Amino acid sequence: MYHQLRSLSTKEQVEKITRHLVGINSINSTDGEAAIVEEIKRLLDTFPYFQQHANHLWIQDVKGDSSGRKNLFAFVEGAAQTKETVIYQAHIDTVGVEDFGLLKDKAFSPDALEAFFRSYEYDEELKQQAQSGDWLFGRGALDMKSGAAVHIANLLYFSEHPEELSGNILLVINGDEESEHKGITGALSELKRIQHKHQLEYIVAINTDFTTPLYDGDVNKYVYTGTAGKILPSFFIYGREAHVGDTLAGIDPNFIAAKITERIHNNYELAETIPGEYVLPPTCLYQRDTKQQYTVQTASSSQLYFNYFLFEATPEEALDQLLSETQNVCSEAEQYLQKQFHAFIEKTGYPTRDLSWEIEVTTYSEFVAYLEDKVIDTRAAINQVLADSETSELRELNFEIVSALQELDPNKKARVILFFAPPFLPHNYLKEESTRDQHIKKSVESVIEAVGEETGETFAVKKFFPYLADGSFLSSHETEEQLTPLLENLPEWEKLYNVPFATIKEFNLPSINMGVYGKDGHKWTERVYKPYSFETLPILVKQTTKHLLNEFCVV
Repeated sequence: MYHQLRSLSTKEQVEKITRHLVGINSINSTDGEAAIVEEIKRLLDTFPYFQQHANHLWIQDVKGDSSGRKNLFAFVEGAAQTKETVIYQAHIDTVGVEDFGLLKDKAFSPDALEAFFRSYEYDEELKQQAQSGDWLFGRGALDMKSGAAVHIANLLYFSEHPEELSGNILLVINGDEESEHKGITGALSELKRIQHKHQLEYIVAINTDFTTPLYDGDVNKYVYTGTAGKILPSFFIYGREAHVGDTLAGIDPNFIAAKITERIHNNYELAETIPGEYVLPPTCLYQRDTKQQYTVQTASSSQLYFNYFLFEATPEEALDQLLSETQNVCSEAEQYLQKQFHAFIEKTGYPTRDLSWEIEVTTYSEFVAYLEDKVIDTRAAINQVLADSETSELRELNFEIVSALQELDPNKKARVILFFAPPFLPHNYLKEESTRDQHIKKSVESVIEAVGEETGETFAVKKFFPYLADGSFLSSHETEEQLTPLLENLPEWEKLYNVPFATIKEFNLPSINMGVYGKDGHKWTERVYKPYSFETLPILVKQTTKHLLNEFCVV
């Protein structure tokens, strides 16, 4: 492809590469994730630099990955031959295309989608944008194949102008950002190997994941100097089943689940307070009972989990908050259920019954300790689940483990067991007390100001990229003590979700997101704005790269 790119401007290069990548189906957990990495390697193989330095371009198989994912690494050494290195990072997997409906077969065809939206009657803004020719449509166009294209175009530029680099560039392209983040976590061992082999000093990672307006009329182009973290608090709720003819004697786990959802879902009182940041509350991602078919018996148990962003808070603080909210919910549910039963007794005149309305709230680690105090072999039960389970869905497997433990308890009381399920993403942000971090921040702000004056763009700097990104796995701010409440309540994490926390902490690498700009990421109307993303953004990333390498090579 080099011969097609060499005569093009950077803007034209980025668009051509983007169109090429969008045309490749790389939906998460399909063979396409590996196929597109192989295609990007074939593309880079045509660059003169990599023909002369073939050992600077290679693919890593992600160890133990059931989907056969691969990571790509491309190293461009600056003329100065120093150890300082900027990492360019991008993911190339996408979400699915079911939302395209009858247009599924056109989901990877930007031209066909543009033609469709040019006459689209149900969204005038979308129609006008399609007619303008300034927007490129298609699954992955925004999130984030255009971002990968920006990195590839800049890599080509620096490979032909190494004299402009005071240090080096290492491109890392991986998959599985949209699910379990196995790509970037698998890449950590390779990053560590390269670093030690060549004595590199990683300065910062620059991610080009998508950015979008935060409100109507927002003209800012955002640069994020860090990324939010995430936990997945999960609830296995056990009630007291009953026939519908005796419903008031039961404790319905669906009722408890509904009340927990009502208390936690989109409750902005639970969101962190960080002035000026786009801070989001917890969101319910899953809620259902465990009944397999229709019967007139109420459910015996229900399952629930939430997306829970961590900006500056620790997992321990989040766990304390969730326990408090759940205990309050269950206390209110106990009072409500008891009140309804007593109302039934008063209205019907039937004798009362000796029923307990207590709903216990416990963490996974507390429940395991409770069982072991009764000399119950929890390890054997867990191992049996791991051996017999037929699911590859980690959240389902976690619920199976908790269910097996609950069955061991002879006291089948109503209870809520709170635990964490994968994935866990650490938060990664620049710290006020770190001289290095503040130096990076000032350098980025300096470049943004200069590029803003040159291009007329209005930039705004934020502390946290709010949409979740692989950059979370390049640094961890938690101490071992702060991580303990998370790991103790993340069932079998060393086997099922073995994130290399020690390596992440050793890297301590900031991740800056200077993303492509567009609208409707993860929607069938996904589109990237070409003038900024293909022309201005490459300049911004290029100048930031040079500025940071210049600064850190003399610091």
